[in-house]
Amino acid sequence: MALFQKNPYDSTEKLPLYTLGLTKSVLVVGLGNKGKNYEGTRHNIGFECIDAFAKATELPEWIEKKYLKCLHTSGTVGNTRVIAIKPSTFMNLSGEAVQAVANFYKIPPSQIIVVHDELDIPFGQIRTRVGGSDAGNNGIKSIIQHMGESAGQQIGRVRIGIKAATPMESSDFVLGKFAAKEQKQLPHLIKEATAILTEYVYSAQLPHETRKFIV
Repeated sequence: MALFQKNPYDSTEKLPLYTLGLTKSVLVVGLGNKGKNYEGTRHNIGFECIDAFAKATELPEWIEKKYLKCLHTSGTVGNTRVIAIKPSTFMNLSGEAVQAVANFYKIPPSQIIVVHDELDIPFGQIRTRVGGSDAGNNGIKSIIQHMGESAGQQIGRVRIGIKAATPMESSDFVLGKFAAKEQKQLPHLIKEATAILTEYVYSAQLPHETRKFIV
């Protein structure tokens, strides 16, 4: 790899045009719905996790990139260039932003990781994997549709369990807020998700394991 790499930022951004000695770039995506009405809902746990990750790795403030359909921040973590985004579309159109950003920065699917909620996993668990089905998550479904089935099977996922203790309508449930008991556990889950994302950035490998917490 060449010692100097072109840095494809807007010309209006006061950043150097070249980065020195970076070994790789990764795209970290948090899924959710933009807007105050959705803050604190189960479907927005991906946003909360990536916010915590950006803070922990000292990435700059979020900036809206309308042409990329996302809120965006980027920086260097170790020897890795990290581009982090929160799609500014609704959840079911998340693939538009992921495709646009991946194409703009020329990031291959194998260097993309998405953190999101998953109804099939009990609350208190985080599971990681590469590829797989959308499991009913419309954000993941949109990403697979826009990136392609083959690319979708290369993208890493950090899946935050939100499964209800008793069955209920999924659309109402995911757009509802966490129960009081769950809210007490959220900081622990978010901290662990941040650790997984940080580990991935440094190693470029996603741990294939389930992490459980007493709730």
